Amino acid sequence: MPEWMIWPMVIWFLFMIWFFATGGYFMFRKFLKAMPKADGKSELDWQDYYISQTRHLWTEEQKQLLDELVAPVPKLFRDVAKQSIAGKIGELAVKEGAEEMREDLIIRGYIMATPKRDQKWLIQTLQRKRIDLAPYRELLGG
Repeated sequence: MPEWMIWPMVIWFLFMIWFFATGGYFMFRKFLKAMPKADGKSELDWQDYYISQTRHLWTEEQKQLLDELVAPVPKLFRDVAKQSIAGKIGELAVKEGAEEMREDLIIRGYIMATPKRDQKWLIQTLQRKRIDLAPYRELLGG
C-alpha cells in the first residue's frame, strides 16, 4: 500500500475515535441521570414528576417565553434542554406551593438549570423584554 494512502486512514481513524468518545460522553451523562439515587428515583424521574405536577399551571404566554429562552440551543438538543429547564421550574413551583406559574419562577428556574456560559442569551432576552434583572443578580453571579 502506498504511503500517501496511510495518512488519510490515520486521520479517519483519529476522527472516528473523537466521534465515538464524544458520543460516549453524552450517553454516559444520560446514563448517570437515569441511575436511581438514595430515594429510589433518578434525576429524570424527578424531572418528569415535577413537569407532570405543574403542567396545568402553564399558560400559552409562559410557554412562549420558555420557547424564546431556549431558542439559542441547537435544534437537535432543544427539546431535551427545554424539558430539563421545565423540570427545574416545576421543582421550584412545587417547593414554593405556587398556584400559578409566574414569570419569576420561569426566570429563576432557567438560571438554575443552565450553566453560567449559557446565561448571556437570557440576560439579553430579559433586557430586550424590559424585565428588571435586579432580583436575579445573586443567581446570575453578580
